[in-house]
Amino acid sequence: MPDDTPTAASTAAPLGDPADYRKALGCFGTGVTVVTAHHEGVDWGMTCNSFSSVSLNPRLVLWSIRKEASSLQAFTQSGGFTVSVLAGAQADLAMQFAKGAMPERFAGVPTSRQASQRLRLDGAAAWFDCTLHQLVDAGDHHIVIGQVQDFGWHEATPLAFCHSQFGMFQPITA
Repeated sequence: MPDDTPTAASTAAPLGDPADYRKALGCFGTGVTVVTAHHEGVDWGMTCNSFSSVSLNPRLVLWSIRKEASSLQAFTQSGGFTVSVLAGAQADLAMQFAKGAMPERFAGVPTSRQASQRLRLDGAAAWFDCTLHQLVDAGDHHIVIGQVQDFGWHEATPLAFCHSQFGMFQPITA
């Protein structure tokens, strides 16, 4: 069994230290997604690791977006979004959708257009096409809650993110 006793380097940092706060948050492993929207005839996409399920009935999911994001209007006024849960082999797409001009983010990326007109990334482990259900103001972000209208998945190991690194989940065998 691992020793979880805190060391001097891992003790609490002052609340005013943003770098240490980010490192502490990085201890929580997440999945990696690309969220897309179609707004005023333009496709928008961004990498996101704040995705989470909210409710099974109704089917609700959430993610968050910075209020200063250049794509804020597209994601909050388009009426919905599609979340593609990246597969382990898609780490390059996570980086591609994290930076660069919007048209370049989709360059060379195989996608499928949903009935909603939003794009989902081909080869993703799962995808969720959502209508916008609610926006919640939360500090320097908005929490975006969507109601799932359609979804799909296939057997693929999803991409994971922890300690500022990509990886894949490995089950613990008893």
